[in-house]
Amino acid sequence: MPLTFHWFLPTSGDSRDVVGGGHGVPASSSGRHRPPTVAYLSQIARAAEDLGFVAALTPTGAWCEDAWLTTAMVSQATQRLKFLVALRPGFVSPTLAAQMASTFQRQTGGRLLINVVTGGESREQRAYGDFLDKDARYRRTGEFLHVVRELWDGKTVDLHGEHLRVEDARLVHLPDPVPEVYFGGSSPVAGEVAARHVDVYLTWGEPPAQVAGKIAWMRELAAKEGRTLRFGVRLHVITRDTAEQAWAEAHRLLDGFDPDTVRAVQTGLARSESEGQRRMLALHGGARDSLEIHPNLWAGIGLVRGGAGTALVGSHDEVAERIREYHALGIDEFVLSGYPHLEEAYWFGEGVLPRLAAQGLWRHPAQVPPDGGAPSPLAVRSEAGAGRGA
Repeated sequence: MPLTFHWFLPTSGDSRDVVGGGHGVPASSSGRHRPPTVAYLSQIARAAEDLGFVAALTPTGAWCEDAWLTTAMVSQATQRLKFLVALRPGFVSPTLAAQMASTFQRQTGGRLLINVVTGGESREQRAYGDFLDKDARYRRTGEFLHVVRELWDGKTVDLHGEHLRVEDARLVHLPDPVPEVYFGGSSPVAGEVAARHVDVYLTWGEPPAQVAGKIAWMRELAAKEGRTLRFGVRLHVITRDTAEQAWAEAHRLLDGFDPDTVRAVQTGLARSESEGQRRMLALHGGARDSLEIHPNLWAGIGLVRGGAGTALVGSHDEVAERIREYHALGIDEFVLSGYPHLEEAYWFGEGVLPRLAAQGLWRHPAQVPPDGGAPSPLAVRSEAGAGRGA
């Protein structure tokens, strides 16, 4: 299966330094800040579309702009790019969510993907009026996805569940196509929900051996449900023409981490209820040394940022090799980001993607149109700029 690459919309703002945030940690940057205006996010989205990314992930939480409203506006500046929109099941009814997704599909020409985020921090959930504990939130997510899936199938739904209740629920207009559902979670109850309901299981960028273990775990759970899943990984990336240039950039970012900020962030993240966040913290232990935890896999981002805390760092050839390593484990989709997101998209798109294309592992989404005619201007521009740096 050819590899699929997605980019990221920094809806808490962007910078030449790492912008923190997530899992109870406020968004912050020690350097120059680029506000998450529609104009700037649209610039990133157009670049991602041009370079060959399939979709752009948008986060959810108190620390960033609302994902639905932002992507609805940014979608008008793009033609092909899809949006992997984060959704928290506890914040909206399943019937309304199914209707919103259907509307999004019609208004954008079918460019919605759903990233289900159950919510790992009870404190933040309570701020939104959600007082369930973590395991109960996951059980509610299972009920939520059951209702949404049934509605998307055109069924009339009655559910008297543990946490959700709907009667005579149905959609007047069905989504076309039905959005694919992405989901991540490392706890046992999260695995059960994923096995029953989702299309793509996402993991944060742990070393390959740990990722292989999670894939085996999820394949076994899905098989018990009579289902198969696709797998993706969420990573940052720092790729340059040479390894020395890439590591110099990583060290520049690290030098910008104020020690007091690192201590405050690590203290906050240590209170996280998320099993995935616990696994991220274990990769570096809050220390600045020994951050290369696998060849070209750097845990430095996690010192100041919640959630995904690792980056692929190296030359374009080295980063391509690490991607092949993850692909050999069963990873087909890569959700990437970098600082700043506009410039780093070009470094990856013009440096790594052509190498993967030459090996037959990737093809620009606009390269071969559905009617078999000439390549679109997007593909032509991408190929023409494939050898340039940023």
